[in-house]
Amino acid sequence: MKHKYYKIYKPYGYLSQFVNHQNKRRKKKLLSELHEFTENVMAVGRLDEKSEGLLLLTTDGKFSNYITSSKIEKEYHVMVDGIVTPKSIIELQSGVDISVEGKIYKTKPCKAELLADTSHIVERFVRAEKHGPTSWLTITLTEGKFRQVRKMTAKIGFPTLRLVRIRVGNYQLERMKPATVKEINPTFFH
Repeated sequence: MKHKYYKIYKPYGYLSQFVNHQNKRRKKKLLSELHEFTENVMAVGRLDEKSEGLLLLTTDGKFSNYITSSKIEKEYHVMVDGIVTPKSIIELQSGVDISVEGKIYKTKPCKAELLADTSHIVERFVRAEKHGPTSWLTITLTEGKFRQVRKMTAKIGFPTLRLVRIRVGNYQLERMKPATVKEINPTFFH
């Protein structure tokens, strides 16, 4: 069987799964509503319901394992509440303490900087300007704890308002629109 590989712009409000097994999530939107995927396709990693952007999908378990277990960079563009200071950027870069499964975890050093140009990000209403200023950051990680980016920005005093993953390794979101699916060939695997 020849494996299939896709990249998708996961829209805001969708779960990174195809089948719903939980009663409390019965009315949640699933990836299977966006496209007719090959049987046995799975998400490579996750983006939470309120996050959006690049999600890789495949029928190849080895590919999925490689992407999630290796030190593959994941880049996020993040809108936060407030005007981020240079001191806060240094805190992010150095690693911050967050809670993971009830324990304190210090994040690994990462790339973080202010993002000046957001023209590549699809506009979506988040909140009215009267609620105060916002900043955009670019954060690149090689790990992916549950809701890590959100926990990191909250820890330095700038809660995440919008999170868009734009890159996983060599795969880019490019100018895809929400709910767009593209079949791809794995470039750095096998």
